[in-house]
Amino acid sequence: MGTHMATPAEHDPNRHDPNRHEQDRHEQDRQDPEERHYLAGLDLAGRRVVVVGAGTVAQRRLPRLVGAGAVVEVVAPEATPGVEAMADAGDVTWTRRGYTDGDLDGAWYAVAATSDAQVNAAVGAEAERERVFCVRSDDATRGSAVTPAVAEHEGLLLGVLAGGRPRRSVAVRDAILEALHSGVVDEHAEPPAPGVALVGGGPGALDLITVRGRRLLAKADVVVTDHLAPRELLDELGPHVQVVDASKIPYGRAANQEVINSTLIEHVRAGRFVVRLKGGDPYVFGRGFEELLACSEAGVPVTVVPGITSAFAAPAVADVPVTHRGVAHEVVVVSGHVAPGDERSLVDWPALARLRGSLVLLMAVQRMEAIAEVLLEHGRPADTPVAVVQEGTTSGQRALRSTLASVGAAIRAEGVKPPAVIVVGPVAGLAP
Repeated sequence: MGTHMATPAEHDPNRHDPNRHEQDRHEQDRQDPEERHYLAGLDLAGRRVVVVGAGTVAQRRLPRLVGAGAVVEVVAPEATPGVEAMADAGDVTWTRRGYTDGDLDGAWYAVAATSDAQVNAAVGAEAERERVFCVRSDDATRGSAVTPAVAEHEGLLLGVLAGGRPRRSVAVRDAILEALHSGVVDEHAEPPAPGVALVGGGPGALDLITVRGRRLLAKADVVVTDHLAPRELLDELGPHVQVVDASKIPYGRAANQEVINSTLIEHVRAGRFVVRLKGGDPYVFGRGFEELLACSEAGVPVTVVPGITSAFAAPAVADVPVTHRGVAHEVVVVSGHVAPGDERSLVDWPALARLRGSLVLLMAVQRMEAIAEVLLEHGRPADTPVAVVQEGTTSGQRALRSTLASVGAAIRAEGVKPPAVIVVGPVAGLAP
C-alpha cells in the first residue's frame, strides 16, 4: 500500500467555501497597521441610515448625515440633549430602546456609537452579514467603513483619511481648508467677475476677519482700504494687486467719500474685482451702505461681507461683556463723532442717560468729557463704571477702567488715542 501525501488544499477544512479566503484576506487587512481604504462619496439622500447610540459621538455624526438627506434612525435608550432636540425637530427618528439584532434591516449605512464595545461588535456583525457598511466609533479597524475628517468649502466636500490616525487627518484637513480660505489654493479656474466686495475686516487682529472676507481678499485685483482695516492682511496680497489708501484719519486728512465711490466704480468698469476693506463691520458706522448705494446706482454688482464689529469685540477681549444676565438687558451702540448739543447730532443723549443698560461709544475719545457731562446731567449716576479699550485685539491694546464722573480726566491722563471703544454701564464694573 503506497503512502499518500496530502496537498495543503486537501487539508484546508474550508476548501469548499469560496468566500473563506476573501474573509481571511479581509481580516488580515484589518490587522494591517497601514490601513487601506477606498474613499468614496455616498449618496444617502432618502436612504435609511441607522445610528446605534445617542451620546456625544452620535451627536457629532448626525448633522452631516441629516444634511446629506439621509433618513436617520437613532437607536438608544437615552440621548444627549442635542440628539433629543434633533429628534424633537423631526430631523431624526429616535427609537428609545437598546439595540436588537435586526435593527439594520433595510439600512444602507450604519454607525455603531455606543459606549459598550460588545454592542458595537454586535452591530458590526449584523452589518457584515447584511452587507451594510458600518462605522465603529470604539474601534475603527473593526468596522467596514471609517469616517474621514470632513469639511465643506464653497460646494467642495473635502475628506481626509490617514490610516487610522485621526489627529493627522484633522490636521491635514484644516491645512487644506486654510489654504482654500486664504487663496493659497484657488479652486476656481476662472477669475471672479468684475464687481465690488464690501468686506468687514474685523476689529484689528489678523485672524478675526471672516473666512469669506479673507477668501475674497485673496481674489482681488484692487483693494481699497482704510487705516482701521487689518494692515497685516495687505502683506499677503500678490504683487499684481493694486492697493488704494482711502484712510480716514480721525481729526486729520480724509479721503472724500465721493472720490472713494468713484474709485470703486471706475475699477469695476475697467474689468477688475475690487475689495473695499474696512475695519469692523461695513454697516456699523463704516459708511458701507453709502458705497453700496453709489455702486448700485452705477450698475456695479456688490457683495457684502459682514465683519466682527469692534463695538463688541474690543470690550470682549478686555474682559468687558456688553451684556450680562441680571446686570444689563440692553446694549446701545452710539457714534460720538459729534458732541452732544451739536446741530448735526442725531443722538437723544437725555434718553440714553435714562437707560440702565450698556452704552457702547465709538469715535468718542475726544468728546468723552462732554458726553459724560450730559449723561450725568440727565440721570446717570456719577459712579457708573466705564471701561475704555484702545486698539482692541491688536498688539497695541490697552484698557483702563474708571467712572462716569472721572473718565474724561482719566483719558487725558493716560493719553488714550483713537481708535478706542468706550463702555458705560454696570457691565464695565464686572471682572473675572
